[in-house]
Amino acid sequence: MKHIITLLSTSLLSLGVIGQSINFTSEKGGIKLTGVENPKTFMDAKLTLDNSLFAGKDVLDTGKTEFKFKVENYTLGAQTPDADQKMCANSAKGQHIHFILDNQPYIASYAPEVTTGLRPGHHVLLAFLSRSYHESLKAKNAYMVKEFDAGKKGIDQFDAKAPQIFYSRPKGEYVGKKETQKVMLDFYLINCELSAKGYRVRATINGNEFILNQWEPYFMEGLPMGENRVKLELLDKNSKPVPCAFNGIERTFKLTEEPVSK
Repeated sequence: MKHIITLLSTSLLSLGVIGQSINFTSEKGGIKLTGVENPKTFMDAKLTLDNSLFAGKDVLDTGKTEFKFKVENYTLGAQTPDADQKMCANSAKGQHIHFILDNQPYIASYAPEVTTGLRPGHHVLLAFLSRSYHESLKAKNAYMVKEFDAGKKGIDQFDAKAPQIFYSRPKGEYVGKKETQKVMLDFYLINCELSAKGYRVRATINGNEFILNQWEPYFMEGLPMGENRVKLELLDKNSKPVPCAFNGIERTFKLTEEPVSK
């Protein structure tokens, strides 16, 4: 058990396969899943956490806490240039930070400060830069991970050097044809690469299994209106779930028809 605050290093080796062209299309149960090549833009973007919050503290206070970030070579609040070409849900507020605490649904922050409540115990924070259409920036310095305790020393079940998967998209409710026709599936990996014979991700969408061997965004098409469900699992070379902290996360999201104008 670790009781010290640990800042995990960011390196290219800790990321999954990025920047490769992808040719993946699979259809099951009426759902079509298509891989999308990771854009090569903003590869020099950088996100770092201001550690002054932790200065001289082994344990943070619980309750509302402000985390401050520094963003370089990337503009929060700007529209990503290719947003209109994606034809999927896009934030009118522009580019932002996905702030994920303990693999819970992310907070989208359009400023370099994020305020959230902290419960007692051990925490794992992942934050990464996101394009305006909520795709994670898969660049070597565009993310950070930090472990810390709040209120009291907690049980640390997160291995900083082991392969890890974090859930990102889809999330919440999608309304109207533009948002519901193509829904982005995106996740974040550290300490592993995906390949046909190595680590892979199993995405189970409404009970239909898809095996992914490249770390790229994917579009889901043919989803029904109403509640949908996605489960993400990081698998080893033997197709067994990797025993990591947040593996097998399952989330629901909702698709809604365009409101009828009166």
